[in-house]
Amino acid sequence: MTHARGERAALCDLLDRLGPDAPTLCDGWTTYDLAAHLVLRERRPDAAAGIALKPLAGHTAAVQESLKARHPYPELVGLVRRPGGVYGLVPFLDDAVNTLEMFVHHEDVRRAQPGWEPRTMPEDLDRLMWKRVSAGGRLMLRRSPVGVVLHRTGGGVALGGPRIGPKVEVTGPAPELLLFCFGRQEHARVELTGDPEAISRLKNAHLGI
Repeated sequence: MTHARGERAALCDLLDRLGPDAPTLCDGWTTYDLAAHLVLRERRPDAAAGIALKPLAGHTAAVQESLKARHPYPELVGLVRRPGGVYGLVPFLDDAVNTLEMFVHHEDVRRAQPGWEPRTMPEDLDRLMWKRVSAGGRLMLRRSPVGVVLHRTGGGVALGGPRIGPKVEVTGPAPELLLFCFGRQEHARVELTGDPEAISRLKNAHLGI
């Protein structure tokens, strides 16, 4: 099983166990909302563009609500279990695109529940996460109001944010740095060092793709 399939299966198992009304780290979304988002993302390309493009966000939100209205929660989770659209037709694309997507949303559900602890990732997945962070850090941190220096526990440095002005050092394992860069600053187990005001601004910035 690929890491994308493994994270997908684990996420769906957790969604089934928690039910439709559990909280997630996605602002204002329950597990029902997140399941509908994932189905839309893969199976409704006409609406998926609004995930990233604000002018189309209204249509995306309407389609997401319509998916909830048409599909009971267990049915939506069942659709998430099977890669949809092009990801179902081209397995390597599912692995390339969805490994980190499924990991992040799995953690969105896990870390919204009490008593969570970070997981230990397989070495190859950990390396992949760091590769994506180090290559895409400037993109994910482009909205940061301060410079960012990412330090991977065990070795590795990546930069992001403005090239001039105050900088904040962010240190942690690759999965935690990935979650931080994806906008989950409050729930990423990282160490922040630098000017207190700069740290506060970074914590409250809208990061991610």
